[in-house]
Amino acid sequence: MNGQVADIKSTAVDRQLGGLATILSLLGAKSFEHEEYVARFQRDGFLYLPGFYSDVEIAEVLAATETLLAAGDCPVTVDSLESNQRHYWRHIRDVADNLSYKFNDLYLFEPAIRELAMGKRLSSILKALMGDKAVLCNSLSFAVGSQQPPHVDSLYMTPQTPNKLLATWIALEDVHSDAGPMSYYPGSHLIPRYIFADGSRHVIDSEMPDWHAYMDSQVKVRGLEQKTFLAKKGDVFIWHSELLHGGSAIDNPALTRRSLVSHYYCERDCRRLRSDLQAMHDGYWMRRAPAGVPCQPGDFTESSFPEANYLARYGDVAKAVRAGRVKSGYQHWLNDGCAEGRLV
Repeated sequence: MNGQVADIKSTAVDRQLGGLATILSLLGAKSFEHEEYVARFQRDGFLYLPGFYSDVEIAEVLAATETLLAAGDCPVTVDSLESNQRHYWRHIRDVADNLSYKFNDLYLFEPAIRELAMGKRLSSILKALMGDKAVLCNSLSFAVGSQQPPHVDSLYMTPQTPNKLLATWIALEDVHSDAGPMSYYPGSHLIPRYIFADGSRHVIDSEMPDWHAYMDSQVKVRGLEQKTFLAKKGDVFIWHSELLHGGSAIDNPALTRRSLVSHYYCERDCRRLRSDLQAMHDGYWMRRAPAGVPCQPGDFTESSFPEANYLARYGDVAKAVRAGRVKSGYQHWLNDGCAEGRLV
């Protein structure tokens, strides 16, 4: 990435302020604490919470993740960071390098990950920033930096209500400057939204060169500076759906950058969409089918086929199974679904 890069590090002052906020919260000053967080978030487009999680909490999540991914019937899907192709992890883990993939929606399967992404303290802060209860709707687990070009999340996860989308980045280890740390532009959330040819704010791939040109010009006109987040293990970074951010280049491929990224919609929008919301602390997590994968008949036996996920994804198939017109989701997929291009 070009331009002057200013590093943000976990300074002693930051950590003292984080400790003070915790003390004030324990003394019943949570409202004051959250008002300060909201003011900073509205001004900067992000909120940095140093040392938010302990080494013990991080270790629990790393151990739970390892156990989940090693299970024989592991239900997790992954996306290649090189080709962007999606697979079931259990189909490729014997020949794949887990550093080359991002792991989708582990929160659906592992309570420890939900607790990290939607814990008591964090869910309370997200509620204050959202102005509504937050709903954990996806998670992405990385072992290395994404090296993703600068973007804003609302392009791809466009919320029904503008600005009602939040994201968190939780450091599962200390981040080295050569490991492709996260980069971002403070204040960029205030840039007026780009409107695509169809009148929406949702991405149209063919127009992305125009979007990038528009954002580059806005960054220059507003004098915004790119910064780099050199996180310490347990740090949390919350950002606005319109904050321009990305992943820096990895200068040392031997370095990892383990992290958990999560996204949140607001309760009001999710209720409108009739999402399946599971109460958790001061918010919710969304129960849904995992991301679908294009598969071939030889990829599954009847016992290994993710029957519940397939029926949850395709209501017409579930209805046919209940009516006795089809024996199972697996039989539907073998007979018709695969040929129709349905995902598993």
